Amino acid sequence: MTTQFKIPAKEDTLLKYRDEFVIPTFRQMNASAVPTEIADQPVTYLCGNSLGLLAKRSKKLVEEELEVWASKAVEAHFDHPYGRGWMWIADTVHPYLAKLVGASESEVACMGTLTANLHLMLNVFYKPTAGRYKILCEARAFPSDQYAMATQVAARGMNPDEVIIQLKPRKGEHTLRTEDIIDTIKREGSSIALVLFAGLQFYTGQLFQIPEITAAAKAEGCVCGWDLAHAVGNVPLSLHDWDVDFAVWCSYKYLNSGPGGIAGLYVHDRHADLPVQEAGWWGHDPATRFDMPPTFKAIRGAQGFQQSNPSVLSIVSLLGSLQVFDAAGGMQAIRARSLRLTGYLEALLKQSKFYAPPEAFFRDGAELKFTIITPANPAERGAQLSLAFLPLGRGVMPKVLKQLEARGVVGDSRKPDVIRIAPAALYNTFEDVERAVKVLDEAMEAVAKEGLPAKA
Repeated sequence: MTTQFKIPAKEDTLLKYRDEFVIPTFRQMNASAVPTEIADQPVTYLCGNSLGLLAKRSKKLVEEELEVWASKAVEAHFDHPYGRGWMWIADTVHPYLAKLVGASESEVACMGTLTANLHLMLNVFYKPTAGRYKILCEARAFPSDQYAMATQVAARGMNPDEVIIQLKPRKGEHTLRTEDIIDTIKREGSSIALVLFAGLQFYTGQLFQIPEITAAAKAEGCVCGWDLAHAVGNVPLSLHDWDVDFAVWCSYKYLNSGPGGIAGLYVHDRHADLPVQEAGWWGHDPATRFDMPPTFKAIRGAQGFQQSNPSVLSIVSLLGSLQVFDAAGGMQAIRARSLRLTGYLEALLKQSKFYAPPEAFFRDGAELKFTIITPANPAERGAQLSLAFLPLGRGVMPKVLKQLEARGVVGDSRKPDVIRIAPAALYNTFEDVERAVKVLDEAMEAVAKEGLPAKA
């Protein structure tokens, strides 16, 4: 039943925020199979989990800063015609970020890139001892997180294969059970120095139960940190109240800051006076920063970890999108609409003749099908659904993806068999969802006619 999900347009209070974003057209995205009479209409963009769309406010703010650079040059650090002095530019976004992640302003910093920030946090929080030295994470974590953890362990003279516990789902399941994570923490807790998971798993779309896992980690004396790349701007967060030690995130996905946009980090205020190990001048007390003193005096809290002056253009691009989040009523309102959009998408997908239940993934079948490997429980996922295309290893996914692209439905792929699609509550519509499922069926029909290569 799908009517429980779709909101009538006149009651869809967040629908108007679609007009705050620039949506590419079929023509711009080279959707070759789309009739020419609709070529200049917006594509069906369901890829905000990979790169969010451009907010019109972001475009305006970036253009303003370029004008200020041209007209004021270096003086704009302190004398800015729009009141956004570059000396304090990060402070324009800190209140919004604090609200999004459930923290105070002093607990967040807009800075750097996700992996660089993760290394900063690991250098401070990963303090292995002879008895407590292990790191617990999910198997198939995002590669950059894996690389960071492995190199941090190796730099301390240990073998990552012996130190990092990568927790896998049970046989015949796609995602981790919360009780299995907590049981592992209880069983191995005395030897675990750090629990580090993604808030939302990039491949399966599983939303981990952050408060429960954090509480279990803290009960065993472990530090608990989170990579929130796919969670921030996607689901409500309360990092301070959940007692999370630290977190890092990027901003170019659901936060729509633009490709390679500036990242962020969070440090609980009980750690506000931890010594900064990789100091830089932007983390120094702003009252004396431009006096250039020889001795570092850290800003208290997360912002003491800042190193170099941040990119003004990146920050104001993020600022424009964050203003839309705030205007829309924040994460509770956005999440409510997101649940309806993704629930509608799931319901329609399950009506497709090509849909197979999740257990089909583990069978050695030959039928052309897709299944959903993202948890069915809405509380255990965000906006994203991950579709696995069957039979596995037969090249179905790339063929389907090509057909979708030709028809102007934009998702993204994760080899070898998964396409991720994610309706973004700020700019996608229920009609986008309907068209995506219709086009997916067309794509599957086209692949069926084309035929699959013989099984190797």
